Amino acid sequence: MFYERVRESLAGRVLVGEETLKLALAALLSGGHLLLEDVPGTGKTTFAKALARALGLAFGRIQMTPDLLPQDLTGTYLLREGSLVWEKGPLFAQVLLVDELNRATPRTQSALLEAMAEGQVTLEGKTHPLPKPFFVLATQNPVEEEGTFPLPVAQRDRFAARLALGYPDEKALLKALRGKDPLEGLTPVAGAEEILDLRRRVAEVRVSEELLDYLLALSAWLRGRGEVRLGPSPRALLQVERLAQGLALLEGRAYLVPEDLQRAFRAAIPHRLLLRLEAELSGLTPEGLVEEALRAVPVPVEAA
Repeated sequence: MFYERVRESLAGRVLVGEETLKLALAALLSGGHLLLEDVPGTGKTTFAKALARALGLAFGRIQMTPDLLPQDLTGTYLLREGSLVWEKGPLFAQVLLVDELNRATPRTQSALLEAMAEGQVTLEGKTHPLPKPFFVLATQNPVEEEGTFPLPVAQRDRFAARLALGYPDEKALLKALRGKDPLEGLTPVAGAEEILDLRRRVAEVRVSEELLDYLLALSAWLRGRGEVRLGPSPRALLQVERLAQGLALLEGRAYLVPEDLQRAFRAAIPHRLLLRLEAELSGLTPEGLVEEALRAVPVPVEAA
């Protein structure tokens, strides 16, 4: 199985939990993008590099800074020997690590929107397609706020899921500290064609009407809460469904079960919710509300 090959290739090299790896791969196979939010030093960059190498995909990295301009990402036309020549920017990769996304200005952040949504960039009226597959892993630090810019709602809505790698257990950490370079000797176990084929198969995973009703009921519960200023968008619900289909496919199933939707809902919805100020001051969190919704909304009995 695809997941088993990737998991075994990364074992002992990156400190990431099984559920996190599955959700990251499900985001890739669902055609979405991933937001990694965690404290510095938890291995986000190493994870992105190792994942790209294991999947046999071209890797690119952008370090976001406040003085970065949109053309620093997309590329530009340069005058050479009397003619304009297209110079590609770092966006033209298959797995793109956007480090510290919230350090860039909103103008530069918005340069990613077209790339993430449509797999292309437009410059000087010309459209340039990005490589396929195109998968963005963006990181942001939730602790340090000085010199950062909040992600616009539209930007957050482009990420299929938000994950945190978290701290590894002490034994795994000690082994990693004593080990060699995690990328040394890491060889691809997949390729672009296989991933594109798996993306097509994700769309074929069967979703029953009962599970679609369940997803709509979860969304309605959140939107109906007075503490919520902005609930899940229609795009968010579509991405929850596709993310759940990716999880099912990774586990060898051609149909969805309620647990798939619940896991996808936890990963895809909290970063999209906006709470009212009084709710935030009272200590309420989007993650807490999502858990309340999953407890309150009845699970369909016969949903497979």
